[in-house]
Amino acid sequence: MLEKNQLAPDFKAPDQSNKLINLSEFRDNKNVVLYFYPKDDTPGCTIEARQFTEFAGQFSELDTVIIGVSKDSCESHQAFVEKYGLNVILLADTTGEICESYGVWQEKEKNGEKKMGIVRSTFIINKDGVLQDVMYAVNADGHAREILEKIRQF
Repeated sequence: MLEKNQLAPDFKAPDQSNKLINLSEFRDNKNVVLYFYPKDDTPGCTIEARQFTEFAGQFSELDTVIIGVSKDSCESHQAFVEKYGLNVILLADTTGEICESYGVWQEKEKNGEKKMGIVRSTFIINKDGVLQDVMYAVNADGHAREILEKIRQF
């Protein structure tokens, strides 16, 4: 698992519009909130994405871009964005490579059944590409506001 003050693992993946996004393109000019979520259009993931969208303007004023990552396809992300009017970048990590590099692909237990899945997690990456905060196993509701407050303190 990653820790604060480490260099954030770089990645390249397509977004909801099938545009290739590379983490390093934000270096020197944007902070990045990188959040991992289990699945498009599910209750917790929808709450989280809508709340990040609600604060998108305030994040932008703080030179911060919001990027969500799941293993869903670009098409699934596009439908999710359109259904809820989301204003975040959603990356399609269909191979799970980004999830692995950030340590969010873990064994989870639900109703006594163990299986691998994405643990809802968030990473704040500064303009130098360094992890300012690392949060594994976060709650969806209220999380965007919490992240906004943390960025205001940097």
